[in-house]
Amino acid sequence: MKQVALEKLLRFTKQFIKLRTLGHLRNALKKIHYADIATLLEYLTQQERLTVVQLFLDNQDEISHLGEIISEIKPEIAIEILSPLSQKHIVAILEELSSDDAASLIPLFNEDIQLEILKKMKHEDSADIQEQLAYPEESAGRIMSSDYLALDETTTAGDAISAIQLANEEDIDVPFYLYVIDEDERLKGVISLKQLILIKPKSKLRDIMTTDIYKVDVFTDQEEVATVVADYNLLAIPVVDETDRLVGVVTVDDIIDIIQEEATEDIYKLAGVTQDYSPELGLKESLLKRLPWLFISLFTTSVSAIVVAIFKGTIENIITLAVLMPIIPAIGGVVGNQTVAIMVREIVLGNLEWKRSKTIIIKQLIVSIGSGITIGLVGIGGTLIIFKRIDIGLIFGASIMINLFIATLFGTIIPLFLKKLKLDPALASGMIVTMTTDVMGLLSFLGLATIFLIK
Repeated sequence: MKQVALEKLLRFTKQFIKLRTLGHLRNALKKIHYADIATLLEYLTQQERLTVVQLFLDNQDEISHLGEIISEIKPEIAIEILSPLSQKHIVAILEELSSDDAASLIPLFNEDIQLEILKKMKHEDSADIQEQLAYPEESAGRIMSSDYLALDETTTAGDAISAIQLANEEDIDVPFYLYVIDEDERLKGVISLKQLILIKPKSKLRDIMTTDIYKVDVFTDQEEVATVVADYNLLAIPVVDETDRLVGVVTVDDIIDIIQEEATEDIYKLAGVTQDYSPELGLKESLLKRLPWLFISLFTTSVSAIVVAIFKGTIENIITLAVLMPIIPAIGGVVGNQTVAIMVREIVLGNLEWKRSKTIIIKQLIVSIGSGITIGLVGIGGTLIIFKRIDIGLIFGASIMINLFIATLFGTIIPLFLKKLKLDPALASGMIVTMTTDVMGLLSFLGLATIFLIK
């Protein structure tokens, strides 16, 4: 939803709630797409959210619509909306969700409430959700959906089309692909809907199916699942267990959510913020989640202060150094963080491994040398024009070149090294590189100044 439209919707929703003209609000919201209502709810207060949700609890059709809305909301906000409702309504809403969406929400309730909800849900829905909850978080088994259509390999194309029509009548999502299984439910092949329509009705599925199948195991990490779907332009990917039995599918809409989630997680980590941080958190929670990283940052920047203190005499003798000093670590930090961002992205996408690192490192260092020479020459010229000191200009330019080289070297190696140790390269790379460029930049600048200008 565009920002202008969202602001308009937000304004009149708050106005209707304030005036208690809820009938008009219900009629207005019926004309709005459920994804836009989901966005609206994220910007309302908790009390306003509950007021809007109450409008959708009158009958089963409206509860079904509410289920579509809840499926588009962030889980932490969805749970705030659902928790105050009666268990009857919670169960009714969760039964409208796909099994993967319901499985992402149920663990957020208190343990006692989880058990009560699962007991009161339909047996089939409850069984599907409990099966998914048995798999690790962020695995294919946890995010897969049980809403798929699989037919025996002996089924004819005509019967398959009838099965799809029947599934549509029963409000089961029409599949992107038709999966073909044997009598033991093992995945044998796949057929696209286009392919199914164009063949003769009496043809057996086993004679026309594609046996070269892209599939993932239930324990495959969700990030790897997203990579496979993106690499091969799939609309859905089947999930199998250790016996190759088909147990679910992951669809492209889930993949989009995963990509957004993983991207947000990596951005937060690079910025030194935990992945569960949100602007909606209270003051205390926000402080507790951000303070640890700020203390680490305080420690790393203190190392730079120690370097400056060591060269205190040099700075006192040539006060111009104090003016130029902040520029060198700042430029090094920018280049270092650029390199880290590039490396982390390639590692996350699975495009970079330690074996290929030599070529990447050499390429990045050549780029850094070119950048260092260019920026260094500009620094020399600027220093000469402003301070009329060629000696300080040469030291300033040389320090920039050295620091850009170091920034690129560490920005390339550190993410790869952390990956080699099976640590998250996004978590600490930025902070380590920033500390390194600050310390080495100041050390090279003040060290060269001490050697050539003082001694």
